[in-house]
Formats: sequence, structure tokens, C-alpha cells
Amino acid sequence: MKEASKRAHEPWKAFQARQRNQDIKRDAVLQTAAHMFLEQGYRRTSMSELAKRLQITKPALYYYFHNKEQILVECYRAGITLIETLLDKALVSRGTGLTKVKAYIEAYAKSVVLYDFGRCVAMLDENELSTETRKEVRALKRRIDASIRGYIEEGIADKSIAPCDAKLASFAMSGAINWIGTWYKPSGPLSGVEIAGRFTHLLTEGLHARTSTASRQNTITRTTPRKTSATKAGKASR
Repeated sequence: MKEASKRAHEPWKAFQARQRNQDIKRDAVLQTAAHMFLEQGYRRTSMSELAKRLQITKPALYYYFHNKEQILVECYRAGITLIETLLDKALVSRGTGLTKVKAYIEAYAKSVVLYDFGRCVAMLDENELSTETRKEVRALKRRIDASIRGYIEEGIADKSIAPCDAKLASFAMSGAINWIGTWYKPSGPLSGVEIAGRFTHLLTEGLHARTSTASRQNTITRTTPRKTSATKAGKASR
């Protein structure tokens, strides 16, 4: 009876194994495509070249993706998912708005310097795509700006961030991080993790809510004991 039950489950196990194998192959296509897009440009990368690099036939490649645009969209999707995966969920769940901005910026920067999918988000030009596909890619990219902007607005509300234009600040941060992809070299003097950390500091330092000079002066005045006439007289007599 046990043997019959085992045989009954074998077709499902076989299907699961095939599905895992298909997922692995699909991921391999995406990873190879992302590398080629970054290496030689999206326009100059053909499906034939991609199939050759993967050592598979073009029909096999088309089994996984209908066209090159679909592959690029999935590379963008994988990059956005990577950023969100790198984000410290525990930190974001309990931190201030400023803490959340820092966590997101560091996750975004790490994705750009350490992973091809992250660099695809930063560097590939969606203007080469068809109108509909371009809309889809821009909608994916807006997830980054919306997340950063939301955390900035949260920080302004909880007073960990000084009042500012949250939309402009999020655009400035995203643009600065995207630019890393154009000059970063793994062989450089700083590691990718070090660059991510330093960019996080540079890009968020200006957001800190600070006590104004006048307020600090008032605080000093309030906390400094006033000199009484008796004290002055005492000093004069010495």
C-alpha cells in the first residue's frame, strides 16, 4: 500500500523537478542577457547572439521568452526585486523615516555595484523600447522613487528629516545612485560595499533635521546661570 502511494506521488515529483529545471534555465537566460546588455548594449545584443552564448538553439530560447523586449522587462523586474530583497526589513519596520531612507539607499547602491540586475535598472535606456514596453519599465522604476519618497515624507512627519521637497529629494538620490553604474570598477580602490555605505552617508546627511542656530542659542542662554550682582561684586573684590 505504501509503495502504491509512493508511485502515485512520483508524477507530481517529476513535474516539480522539471519545473525547477525550467526555472533554473530561465534564470540563466536572464542573467546572461543582463550581462550582455551591460557589456555591449541592448540594441547590439541579438537573440541569436544570446542563444549562442547560452549554447542553445533559438527555438529553445523563444520557449522561455517571446522576444528581447520581454527579456529586458524581466531584467528590470529582477533588479527592482533585488533592491527590495536587499532592504533590511527589520530595520525598516521599526526605524524613523530617515533610518528607512538610509536603508533603502544602501540597498539600491549595493544592487548597482554588486549585481548585473541592479545595474540594468540604473544603466539601461528604456527609450529604445516600444511605447507599451517603455511604459511597463517606467512603472517598475517608479517603485523605487515612490518608496524613497514615501520614507522621506514619513521622516518629515516624524521630524527625523528636515522639511524639504520629497519628490525632488527622491529624484536626486535615485539619479546619483544610477550614475554609479557609469564609473564603478570592481578593481577600484573602494569595494562595492564601501561605496554603497559612503553614498548612503553623503546622500542622506543633508536630510537630517537640525536645531536652528537661534534655537541652540536660546537653549544655551536658558541653561547658562546668570551672573548676579553679588557674584560680580565678589569677583571685583578679588
